[in-house]
Amino acid sequence: MAAGTEAGRSTGGAANRFHARLAALARPATGFVSQPEPKSIGTFARGRQMTAGNFLFAGFLIESKSRYIWDLPSPDPRFEEAIHGCGWLDDLAAVADAPARERAQEWVFEWIRRFGRGSGPGWTPDLTGRRLIRWINHAILLLNGRERGDSDAYFRSLGRQTIFLSRRWKAAAPGLPRFEALTGLIYSGLALTGMEHHATPAAQALARECEREIDAEGGIPTRNPEELLEVFTLLTWAAAALGEAGRTPQREHLAAIERIAPTLRALRHADGGLARFHGGGRGAEGRLDQALANAGGRALTAHGLAMGYARLAAGRTSVIADAARPPTGAASANAHASTLALELTSGRRPIVVNCGSGASFGPDWRRAGRATPSHSTLSIRGYSSSRLSAEGIIAAGRRGEINDAPDLVWAQPENDVDGHRLLAGHNGYVPTHGLSHIRQLVLDLDGRSLAGEDTLGAMTVADRRRFETIMDRIKHQGIAFDLRFHLHPDVDATLDMGGTAVSMALKSGEIWVFRHDGVGELTLDRSVYLESGRLKPRASKQIVLSAHVHDYACQLGWTLAKAQDTPSAIRDTERDEGPTPD
Repeated sequence: MAAGTEAGRSTGGAANRFHARLAALARPATGFVSQPEPKSIGTFARGRQMTAGNFLFAGFLIESKSRYIWDLPSPDPRFEEAIHGCGWLDDLAAVADAPARERAQEWVFEWIRRFGRGSGPGWTPDLTGRRLIRWINHAILLLNGRERGDSDAYFRSLGRQTIFLSRRWKAAAPGLPRFEALTGLIYSGLALTGMEHHATPAAQALARECEREIDAEGGIPTRNPEELLEVFTLLTWAAAALGEAGRTPQREHLAAIERIAPTLRALRHADGGLARFHGGGRGAEGRLDQALANAGGRALTAHGLAMGYARLAAGRTSVIADAARPPTGAASANAHASTLALELTSGRRPIVVNCGSGASFGPDWRRAGRATPSHSTLSIRGYSSSRLSAEGIIAAGRRGEINDAPDLVWAQPENDVDGHRLLAGHNGYVPTHGLSHIRQLVLDLDGRSLAGEDTLGAMTVADRRRFETIMDRIKHQGIAFDLRFHLHPDVDATLDMGGTAVSMALKSGEIWVFRHDGVGELTLDRSVYLESGRLKPRASKQIVLSAHVHDYACQLGWTLAKAQDTPSAIRDTERDEGPTPD
């Protein structure tokens, strides 16, 4: 989402507070007209942790026996956003025993008492939309056994939040925040007495946002796969709520769902998780399956590029590569310099990954995770393929955006008798060194071997002049570069064959081997796996091929091949645990 200026944020905050307090004077809702069937999925383990007094939000763990979640010290604004959005209701509902129900009720009714008249940090359009969806979804959990006075307060607060949202949804940033605000407004407009007149304008506005924000190929400007999933989920929830209320969603709304579904299928690895690019993670467990099931229609997968990503899949193996220009401008506030990076998964086991978003671990990890060396691709030592504006300096509201990206990124995916092939390239290092990166990938038809060839070279006369200038400056010592393959923490990797190969053992029993053509120097180095929902980065390893460009080009060839299948006596069906405190 776009990062605004400090002044813009302050003005928006003041306007939100004004309209929140104004909404408190409006006539409240008195009950449900209809209630959408609950769609949001929570995590049983997280619900249990909260009932035990362990609160993990935005990468921060707080252990507290406080009666109310609102008494917790807030270590970060994102922590406050997480608790005021009330997504934790999904987790408590997944437990649904007496202690979980008691906490859900106490925390919601205490929110009404403390913040219901327009105070606190939760009065933003996106958080209000998120909160309305959860309160309405879990109304039975929240109202079970409560007195009439509590029920009246609950509906009064829902009505006030709906009126606030009807006046302020336009203040939400375009993209996911605005989709959250409008979906919440549709939910409450359909569900609450006296609020019905808000539903039609909200549905029309949502349709306009679909037309504006979802491109012809089912992508969004940020190119964040997990964010696309969240948008898709909201659209399917809104469509289902409209349908259950006897209304037909707008044509543009349904068309956007139809466009996004094949794109998400193409961005899905063999293990069911999303490719981790441009600030996105694997996606909440079960969220993609549920959203695709809600969308209905034929189970089609996008061919060619999907939101700028190429997917090669065969047998039990999937490879997804970033094969398009990174987002720029406001859409790039969380984007990564990941051009031509790849991820590889075999069955239920990720092997080659990108480090991921470090946003939940602080600004230093956030910036490190966005750099090219944190991705499974080639990088010139000390440089990224795209450059970021300074995150600590606000200049015209452009903090942390990509301001120098490759202006030429091309990709040619095709299938032939040898397998599934991708030839792609970018000129991100031309301004700094006169060099372009070209990557060729071939996945065998049985999915047992991925062959790659990475070239770093000066392709035009002008590029060669630039390269020669750099070589003169460094006294012809050669331009150092590294080809990296970051491994998932569950991969047990060791140098093998006298240091000329890397063997990788998976928990499923599969063995994969990395080999190369001998041009580069092979090392097995430390790496990290940045996963939201954990307290600290997970230690992992990375395969690194290092070389120098002395002439106009240097080429590295390599293979990742399966040496041993999952033993026939083992069925790799055990589900990994979700993120938990380390």
